[in-house]
Amino acid sequence: MPLVLALPMTTVTDDSSWLTDVDEAVNSAFARPTEIFSNIVFYPITIGDVSFPAVVAWLIIAGIIFTIYFKVPQFRGLKVGYEVVRGRYSSRSDPGEVPHFQALTSALSGTVGLGNIAGVGAAMALGGPGATFWMICAGLIGMATKFAECTLGVKYRQVHEDGSVSGGPFKYLPIAFSKLGRIPAKILTGIFAVAILIFGVAGGNMFQANQTFAQVQNVTGGEDGFLGSPASAFIFGIVLAVLVAIVILGGIKSIGATTSRLVPSMAAVYVLACLFVIIVNIDQVPGAFGEIIGGAFDPQGIAGGFLGVLIVGFQRASFSNEAGIGSAAIAHSAVKTRRPVSEGFVALYEPLVDTVLVCTMTALAIIIAGAPSFQAGIDQVQAGGATPDGVTLTSDAFATVLPWFPIVLAIAVVLFAYSTLITWSYYGLKAWEFLFGRSKTAELIYKIIFLFFTVTGCVLTFSQVINFADAALFVCAFVNLLGVYFLLPVIKKEMREYLADRKSGKLLELGVERDEFRTGK
Repeated sequence: MPLVLALPMTTVTDDSSWLTDVDEAVNSAFARPTEIFSNIVFYPITIGDVSFPAVVAWLIIAGIIFTIYFKVPQFRGLKVGYEVVRGRYSSRSDPGEVPHFQALTSALSGTVGLGNIAGVGAAMALGGPGATFWMICAGLIGMATKFAECTLGVKYRQVHEDGSVSGGPFKYLPIAFSKLGRIPAKILTGIFAVAILIFGVAGGNMFQANQTFAQVQNVTGGEDGFLGSPASAFIFGIVLAVLVAIVILGGIKSIGATTSRLVPSMAAVYVLACLFVIIVNIDQVPGAFGEIIGGAFDPQGIAGGFLGVLIVGFQRASFSNEAGIGSAAIAHSAVKTRRPVSEGFVALYEPLVDTVLVCTMTALAIIIAGAPSFQAGIDQVQAGGATPDGVTLTSDAFATVLPWFPIVLAIAVVLFAYSTLITWSYYGLKAWEFLFGRSKTAELIYKIIFLFFTVTGCVLTFSQVINFADAALFVCAFVNLLGVYFLLPVIKKEMREYLADRKSGKLLELGVERDEFRTGK
């Protein structure tokens, strides 16, 4: 997930431009409402000298409860998830729109991105190398949350006559809250849908478009280069909107086909760069792990001590992998399957890749590289200064070993942002359908609005609007996890039956029978 509140926005407007006046007017209008809303959503809990948002505690506690309730699915479910992704228990006749692998990459494209690159650098500046250890722990805990919400997303989905699917929290929250009454159930689900829609258009769209343009502008000469004018930003926005339209107009099948190629490719490029830094300095790896583990339990000089570094790690991981938000369940619900919990096992791989793998490799590379700017960032925070830009810290660290890495990072950020943008277009569409009904006209209106704000994001910042949207996203966590709690027995029943059928060989037999029946063999 893009760490919107932690990352700078970029504008190409100048002081004499009318666009600057529009940008400032909108930001001014949203400043106070955003401040009030953010203070409510991110209400701080203070323990000793350390403060952290209550929503982080809500997310972590849920992950721990789900881990215990489902008997640590993070480890015993990985083999099952791998077999499912490979299609071992699948049939071509299974209802749904996309295979398991495409459902996974679609969801991953919404989370793997700037949060991983910038979030790790910022977390380590705030909490030292030890913050990485607690990010990994939070990622492992989040796997159980993803398992639960994605199982429900498929369990209560609706498969339409044309084969398309509507699923995720929009379908299971009304059932979860039905005991509270019909009206409360509609209100709570409506709040979730509005929050997803707001973030999808702003944080998942405008912010990503803004960061895409900023990275391209930066590697082409900055504000003095050929993309330094508002006209260039507008043209770039039009081109980006066209590229997005080509994918999203085809629906989840097109998004899944695109992300199934894009996500593995961009992740491979980034991970290979990390591996290069690590292998070149292989003798320093044990020491780097020592700093991560030692810093987690003995954080010398870090504000808040042990508790402080733990909270920094948990907070950054929670904001990065979206476990508990409910958004990933929307993408996973489109999967081709007859057994809902099968996709829950696949969803275990999201936080594993997003937080545990990518974030750990980023942290190792930063520590090994030992860039002066990284230590300067830590010193700046300890002196009471502002948190430095995480992307810059990561880029500078890699550049000490790979001078050309900033260019690679810029390409990676652009691809990460683009994939996040197209996935969030789908999440927003499903929220739009819940609020305004499902029809070709309603869908077209939404996509036109979405693409309009894609262009707008390249030209203007609307930073206060995006900060408001960032807070709105975490409203989803309160509503979504409350609904999941109500339906925990349903998930456990699905899991027990599925694992029993797997053990007996029934799953494999059914998959073969369905394909034989379909092909006439």
